Amino acid sequence: MKMALNLIFAATLFVVAAYSRWRVQRTYCIIDKLLEQALNQEEISISTVKEGALSALVSKIRRIQEMLGKQAALAQEEKEQVKSVVSNLSHQLKTPLANLFVYVDILSGQGTSERKKEEAVEKIKKQIEKLDWLICSLGKMVKLEQGAIQFEAKGNPIRQTVLDAVDAVFEKAEKKGLALIVEPYKDLFLYHNRKWTAEVFVNLLENAIKYTKCGGEIRIRVHPYEIYTEIQVLDNGIGIRSEELMHIDKRFYRSKEVEHIEGSGIGLYLSKLILEKEKGYFCVRSVYGEGSCFRVFLRNCL
Repeated sequence: MKMALNLIFAATLFVVAAYSRWRVQRTYCIIDKLLEQALNQEEISISTVKEGALSALVSKIRRIQEMLGKQAALAQEEKEQVKSVVSNLSHQLKTPLANLFVYVDILSGQGTSERKKEEAVEKIKKQIEKLDWLICSLGKMVKLEQGAIQFEAKGNPIRQTVLDAVDAVFEKAEKKGLALIVEPYKDLFLYHNRKWTAEVFVNLLENAIKYTKCGGEIRIRVHPYEIYTEIQVLDNGIGIRSEELMHIDKRFYRSKEVEHIEGSGIGLYLSKLILEKEKGYFCVRSVYGEGSCFRVFLRNCL
């Protein structure tokens, strides 16, 4: 009798040990399969898991998989952005650098007249100024995108900000024979940074000057509303095709029709970034062949 009990006890222990070992192996196989699916970014398809602990584990692994997927997508997006920036930067720098080599060859060439040398020096200065502006603008763009630039926006009178921008471009407009008109308006305190917002208006005005023919007209109008105030920059230039309006504030975007006109495709994108920091925005109305109206909206200070 005693021997029989011992045999039963031993058999029970063996069965329990075997079951435990099978259960551990099964659990290990399930976890291994889950991790393999997660690493391969496969959909976790194990639906037979009923145990509470394993069910919770499946849920956590799925969450980890989702996080890894989002991080991988973000990393790929950042990689594509860097690739795009480098490609566009190379394209933007190519023309002024090529021009500089041409003008240097003219200066170093034998038999070049003094007048030709003076012209080449002036052109070199212009190309260097363009490179300096381009590099500074690109630096601002990248820092604004990454949040590395922080500037204070507060209630400031808009009149002085507009005048700062007009002063910066007045000579260019005058040289091209354009009338630059600021229509009378009541000065208002709007939520903005004077320096950075003036840069927005400079970008809009320079575009208007660039794409308006000699003898044309550029106007600035201010319309206050309940929450925002609208500042318009209107011109009677070449206008923008309707299908291009949704693209003009994208980084480096330039219409094929104006590729022969000097430009970088940075100004409007940079303006959008600045206004977003001030909780403002801009939009545009345009009739192709007749002109454009860029509308900047800044918040009123109550």
